[in-house]
Amino acid sequence: MKHLMQTLLAAALIAGVPSYAQGDAPEIRFDAVANALQLPAGLYLGEVGGVATNSHGNIFVYTRTGHPTISIGTARPFAHGGSRLFEFDPSGKFVREIGKDSYGFMFAAQVRVDPNDNIWVVDQMTNMVIKFDPQGRLLMLLGRKAENVNVPVRPAKNDGTGRPTDLFDRPTDVAWDAAGNIFVADGLGNARVAKFDKDGKFVKSWGKKGTATGEFANVRSIAVDSQGNVYAADGGNKRIQVFDNDGNFKTAFTNVGNAQALCMTKGSNQALYVSNSNPPNDIDRDGEIYKMRLDGTMIGKFGRAGKLPKEFGTVNAIDCRNENTLYVGEIGNLRVQKLALH
Repeated sequence: MKHLMQTLLAAALIAGVPSYAQGDAPEIRFDAVANALQLPAGLYLGEVGGVATNSHGNIFVYTRTGHPTISIGTARPFAHGGSRLFEFDPSGKFVREIGKDSYGFMFAAQVRVDPNDNIWVVDQMTNMVIKFDPQGRLLMLLGRKAENVNVPVRPAKNDGTGRPTDLFDRPTDVAWDAAGNIFVADGLGNARVAKFDKDGKFVKSWGKKGTATGEFANVRSIAVDSQGNVYAADGGNKRIQVFDNDGNFKTAFTNVGNAQALCMTKGSNQALYVSNSNPPNDIDRDGEIYKMRLDGTMIGKFGRAGKLPKEFGTVNAIDCRNENTLYVGEIGNLRVQKLALH
């Protein structure tokens, strides 16, 4: 009997079974400001792909708004301008727009700010990850816009593994480890995680479409803990998969619903926020955000699907630089909410 109990306990730990099930996680009390950002007259947010803050508390929003432009009459027609990147001060006052009419801005997927306050934009339609310095100057490009140049590469398989390079197919997110290695969720057209060194050189990738361990229906979001472990939101399979820094599978959390947005806190006792985002064709379903320990234990949950303050419409981005002050970007409600957890 003792051996059986030990076996069952080990199996539970491998599966990532939490102390609380998804449905009975304790409620976390919180307040919300649904219109915390002050845009100039005549300027509005569209679907919010990403929201992030820097070390000074400034807020960056990458939003699907703008006026897409297609240039023709050349060898390769190209489109740009379908998304915009805005910066606000800590009080929510508009500061500036970064990269206006950029060639790489078309369909906002995510914005993140790294430990050095560099601003990283992930664009799903141009298949690019763009790094700006704190002043808004371009530092690095990962990926290649399809109509840019024809690059001779090894043909990609059709199974989501992608090409073993920085050529993406609808990327969704980016994260870093303590050494500066870059991890890209190449997650909607492909179904993989791609790793690069701090200089942007491709190292390796892992994952393909499927339901088995190490496979993904999609990779909606990504986070890296202080030990370098990689957390990949496999929303289509209703789980988060956890890998070591080299892509070896460690465990999975299967109590998170449609995990579409991840955010990991800093410090010695890290926590993970996960949005069980409601699908765009059923705005009244799910919508809550979970707070978890890194072993998969459920700390609590808050919010629900809806259109009012303290309700969520397809959350695609969470910023948790301050563990109890969150910024949440919504696709369905075209807004950023500022949350205060109690």
